[in-house]
Amino acid sequence: MIVGVPREVKSDEYRVGLLPVGVEMLKRDGHKVLIETHAGEGSGYSDAQYIEAGAHMVNTAAEVWGDADLVVKVKEPQPTEIPMMKRRQEVFTYFHFAADKELTEGCLNQGICAVVYETLEAPAPGGKTTLPLLTPMSEVAGKLSIQEGAKFLERPQEGRGILLGGVPGVEPGDVLILGGGVVGSNAAKMAAGLGANVTIMDINLDRLRYLSEVMPANVTTIYSDPHAIREYLMRADLVIGAVLIPAAKAPNLVHKADLKTMKPGAVIVDVAVDQGGCVETTRPTTHAKPTYIIDDVVHYCVANMPGAVGRTSTQALTNATLPWVLKVAKHGSRAIAETDRYFRPAINMDDGKLLNKPVAEAHGLAYDG
Repeated sequence: MIVGVPREVKSDEYRVGLLPVGVEMLKRDGHKVLIETHAGEGSGYSDAQYIEAGAHMVNTAAEVWGDADLVVKVKEPQPTEIPMMKRRQEVFTYFHFAADKELTEGCLNQGICAVVYETLEAPAPGGKTTLPLLTPMSEVAGKLSIQEGAKFLERPQEGRGILLGGVPGVEPGDVLILGGGVVGSNAAKMAAGLGANVTIMDINLDRLRYLSEVMPANVTTIYSDPHAIREYLMRADLVIGAVLIPAAKAPNLVHKADLKTMKPGAVIVDVAVDQGGCVETTRPTTHAKPTYIIDDVVHYCVANMPGAVGRTSTQALTNATLPWVLKVAKHGSRAIAETDRYFRPAINMDDGKLLNKPVAEAHGLAYDG
């Protein structure tokens, strides 16, 4: 199989879909690997390292898309990339279809086989499932949400002028985290480590019990309902949106009217922006211009947060994706889906057919599953 890795073109995106070691392992299995020049530089990997690993370097994305049977990326295809796709070409990346109807329709029209990182499943104890290719970036985004939130709470960034951890004689900041999953738990650990007062909200009581047992003493767990959310929003200096409904659009938990009850200069970091956001006033921003202000509340809604720490993120992501890249290159995603029920949900569309029901419902499109 010919495996292609284009350079990411989303604004301020520094990750790459495959490391040089991945090229070496694919070559060992008999595959040809095409890498667009400069694809790895944002993560600290030079063209020379890819060449040494056995890659064929090409100068343009069109060459990658035109020749590859399997395209391995990080972020969803951008408007400039969609026309270059081939029918039945396998594209393995994050897509977040539920938040973008134009992207969904564009990929359907091109007839690609969309193999989606965020919906590939794996078995977990108790008959449950996990999302192993979403987890590493959720871990990064959770920790980064506090790092960025702390920065934008500074007065020069139009925040409240709050040091999250406080100092002796001065109370610490209050952090509200909506969602107790991978993003929320990593955000809580980071905020608690800084010394903030942290509240995690979730609707899963078993999850809240677990978090209550493992989190430090400055982390409180609260059952999430509309009244509780409104009450804790009024106290919060920093709010982290960490809600995930796999493959579906995130629910709005914070409404525009709620912003008027918040402290002037409070900060919202909506990590759920990739899935439409869990705050009504969320709209995607970029690392170049990450924030905007509504009703004196600073909104940070960067849609590719982990891209800011490209080297860490690339290493964490490819640790999880490389075994699957090797498997898909060897067998093809369609053949794997026939025998692996956990892999099957990863194929969201194929040959013009939409195979993911939540995505179909989000956009009012026909479901062909």
